[in-house]
Amino acid sequence: MSFKPKSASIVYYVSDIERTETFYNQTLGLGLERMEGAEPFWLQGSLEGGLELIFFQQEAVRGNTPAIIFTVPDGGIDDVVADLATNGVTIVTPVSEAPGGWSADFLDPDGFGIGLWQSEEFPRSLK
Repeated sequence: MSFKPKSASIVYYVSDIERTETFYNQTLGLGLERMEGAEPFWLQGSLEGGLELIFFQQEAVRGNTPAIIFTVPDGGIDDVVADLATNGVTIVTPVSEAPGGWSADFLDPDGFGIGLWQSEEFPRSLK
């Protein structure tokens, strides 16, 4: 498989997005930005080391959040998911539409969920 993650985000599902915004911006000083395109808005910010934190309001179930999401940098998310499946990886959510692009979810050998995200700017397949 040729996919080698170059960047990642940690995604949190939170029960109250405005409370989360206040805590992370005012208490921790992270400077998260409101992003539009999902209802309600989501929050996004980068740490100095390059790691992104993203917060969506939806049911916050322990064990499902936070989640690590690897970015597919140049397109080909369909190809990456097909390669994972060929290698026996359990695909939980096939490639589907996500804010600003495409996403898919799979499990590691211990059953931990991992996600992929790709910008809509790039083709879903490079083959």
